[in-house]
Amino acid sequence: MPEAIDIQVLNELEPVVEKELNRHLSMAKEWFPHEYVPWGKGRDYAFLGGEDWVPEDSKVSDAAREALLVNLLTEDNLPGYHSAISRIMGREGAWGTWVNRWTAEENRHGIVIRDFLTVTRAVDPVVLEKARMQHMEIGYEPDHGEKVLHGVAYVSFQELATRVSHRNTGRASEDPLCEQMMQRVAADENLHMIFYRNVLGASFEVAPNAAMRAVADVVKGFQMPGYTIDGFLRKSVAIANAGIYDLRLHHDEVLMPVLRKWGVFEIEGLDGEGEKAREELSEFMTALDEAATKFEERREARRARIAARG
Repeated sequence: MPEAIDIQVLNELEPVVEKELNRHLSMAKEWFPHEYVPWGKGRDYAFLGGEDWVPEDSKVSDAAREALLVNLLTEDNLPGYHSAISRIMGREGAWGTWVNRWTAEENRHGIVIRDFLTVTRAVDPVVLEKARMQHMEIGYEPDHGEKVLHGVAYVSFQELATRVSHRNTGRASEDPLCEQMMQRVAADENLHMIFYRNVLGASFEVAPNAAMRAVADVVKGFQMPGYTIDGFLRKSVAIANAGIYDLRLHHDEVLMPVLRKWGVFEIEGLDGEGEKAREELSEFMTALDEAATKFEERREARRARIAARG
């Protein structure tokens, strides 16, 4: 059950949630997954007398194929995310309306990506289905339990991280149709990020010290929700080496823009605990920036060695 501070925050943020929900509904564009799938490129698999998937069927790069697989498996776990978010935020009022709307929009992402990958044979559908079963059987539980501010802080960053990953995956595919589809999905994720970011921003006025602690904890321990995917570490390394999502992007395009929007390093009036959380956040961001630079240097050196070998 949410703690007392979380229940208080839920109640006080209800008007903000309603306002952000109405803003979202006014900006969200209706779209249909079937329109982004090149159905004419499809053909039967062996079960229906056709041919099963072979690696030569895929027209996207190895890194893009790994990213597409990870992105789709992440979207597949939507039932777990809905369950967790509804437990934290509730099923009533503006919060409940938002959670249901968010779930409906996210569900389209899994639909369109799966249909596209299956029709175009971009990935092995047997491998995909086995991975989906395994991943969903593990389920999903938020790292910070049922803490409202931690939950909202997490999705503020996670939605933006997903937008960046989807967008860059589309580019890396070198397939104009795939890129168009992933841009459409990324546009949804951006609107979701804005909703959560604005709600969490308002929490700095309601409970600034608790909000700062939530942000510090989430940033320091951030993991994408797909980290339980089998082989996730290997896949994430390939994705990072391809520049689809790496430490530099995480620092520069995900964490820092949101932190600046909240003005976390300028907020005044924090108590001792709030200041401690902010110091931890600042130290972590400095260390992450340094780690990102080292990763970039190693990646460039590796690319240079590969180029030298022809």
